[in-house]
Amino acid sequence: MSDDEEIPDLVPSEAKKVPITIITGFLGAGKTTLLNYVLTEQHGKKIAVILNEFGEGDSIEKSMSVGQQGELFEEWLELRNGCLCCSVKDSGVKAIENLMTKRGKFDYILLETTGLADPGPIASMFWLDEELCSDVFLDGILTVVDAKFCHQQLREQKEDGTINEAQRQIALADVILVNKTDLASPDEINSLREEIRSINSFAKVRETTRAKCSLDDVLDVNAYGGQGHASMEELFESRGFHKDEQHHIDKSVRTVTVEVERELSQSALEDFLQDLLWERLVKTSEGDVTEILRLKGVVSIQGNPRRLVLQAVHQLYDSQVTTPWEEGESRTSRVVFIGRNLDKQVLQDHLRKCVQSNR
Repeated sequence: MSDDEEIPDLVPSEAKKVPITIITGFLGAGKTTLLNYVLTEQHGKKIAVILNEFGEGDSIEKSMSVGQQGELFEEWLELRNGCLCCSVKDSGVKAIENLMTKRGKFDYILLETTGLADPGPIASMFWLDEELCSDVFLDGILTVVDAKFCHQQLREQKEDGTINEAQRQIALADVILVNKTDLASPDEINSLREEIRSINSFAKVRETTRAKCSLDDVLDVNAYGGQGHASMEELFESRGFHKDEQHHIDKSVRTVTVEVERELSQSALEDFLQDLLWERLVKTSEGDVTEILRLKGVVSIQGNPRRLVLQAVHQLYDSQVTTPWEEGESRTSRVVFIGRNLDKQVLQDHLRKCVQSNR
């Protein structure tokens, strides 16, 4: 066989996946101001901003202005600071497919939703879509809240008894910007901060005026990969795990963290997650169905020397093996549940049954 006929060596691709952050928040919270900041500041990053209605029809929010002249762009526009802006009304996947044709001109994507959008289905689409995984990956969900009116929005009662949009957006967030702090009193801000922490103790919270923030605080958090600026294990120590949590049942959206100090059976853990997320068989001691919006965990699996990181959004969940346990380290499993009708004792009992199945 001649040299020309020899099978060539495969060369690994140099292309890097592009991270995408979903921006959500109520009307008037400051999403537009944040995007204008990104599109006009000289921050040294080439970021693509997509304004997408995700099939919800015309929205009053789309009267907002984006760009130096205040126009709403229907086509791609490359700005002088290297960013790209566009407005699309088709599906999110279609928008990303169009965007990837400009690959190489940007290194990050910000995808803005309407003020009433539930970010869960949108996040799930980009998190677990195998076809998109070759080009982009979900970095996290950023929620912008209004320091003055968020309390009122959180207390809205839905006629059908479902969880309102403000609670969903905070519960699913990986980063929360408490914006317009200049319009709220210190007591109002402190009260809101406590309310946000009770709903989602895992998210990074930053207070801003006119949505001005360090992009390092809101980008590259790698919330779905278990790594990033801080590992999942470090996040549990700093934000997600509180030993003083009470064993009470809460019918509002809250965070509950459960700890089990023994190795779990992976098959039993899978059965529990399916009963919890798919079959909705897990109930409080009062008989109310547990509703999970977001779940995160680092668990020790029997026979596996590495940590297993769990992630769930609504009914979808995934797991991946990460860093090894250190010799002599306590292999404690910790799981954060964010949702409604959370009975900590019931959830702990279910996880302990995953331990018993090892025997």
